[in-house]
Amino acid sequence: MTEGATAPAAPAVLDLRGVTAAYGPFRALFGVDLTIGPGEAVALLGANGAGKTTVARVATGLVAPTDGSVLVGGDDFTGAGTYRFVRAGVAHAPEGRSVFATLSVEENLTLSFRRAKGRNGVRLGLQHAFTMFPVLGQRRRQLAGTLSGGEQRMLSMARVLVESPSVLVADELSLGLAPKVVDDVYESLARLREQGSALLIVEQHVGHALDLCDRVALLHHGTITWEGPSADAADRVMAELFEPAAAAAPVSPTAPAAS
Repeated sequence: MTEGATAPAAPAVLDLRGVTAAYGPFRALFGVDLTIGPGEAVALLGANGAGKTTVARVATGLVAPTDGSVLVGGDDFTGAGTYRFVRAGVAHAPEGRSVFATLSVEENLTLSFRRAKGRNGVRLGLQHAFTMFPVLGQRRRQLAGTLSGGEQRMLSMARVLVESPSVLVADELSLGLAPKVVDDVYESLARLREQGSALLIVEQHVGHALDLCDRVALLHHGTITWEGPSADAADRVMAELFEPAAAAAPVSPTAPAAS
């Protein structure tokens, strides 16, 4: 590099360009553009049915776009198998619990860590998981199917967070969880980001996402309608996600005025 020249910018860890996606005849996304830079945290917000989970599935290779492209680290992964996304450092914490109910907490984690880290990496992975979520260490011999909903969510997250991915796509992490559990989950996400992982947080509930993320994209009926800094997002979120619902709500009848 010549003196005074600047180093080229690192490619985005995840880049969706003009992505359209469909389930059979039903189109769920329309020309979505979304970029996540190294170490960046981006919140994708929208109402139920906006297409958020489809974006998460396209971004991790579970759904192939019908048009547009998906780049990981600057390389074209459009239509690639999910295993290629995983090998490239794209991790997915899907909506729901995603645990093996008849295996213990430790057995669930061991299966994941052995696949990702090899036999020699299991012990260190377990230590990391139990440090990240102490309640899992207390329940390590308990069958996963007997855990509370929040504990199962922690278990499904621990299986991917310990891998320190290049980018984590987290889909509706707060869904159905008690506020204290949501706090714990987002503290874990903050620690993961401090370790250098980028985050794509797909959420319906916005408070924690706005606090954690640098940037927000609003999705409405499969189209991104606004994108900008989290500090500028609060009014937009209220206008696009909540005010339409309030306007559509039935108005309670009022008593007639006295004559």
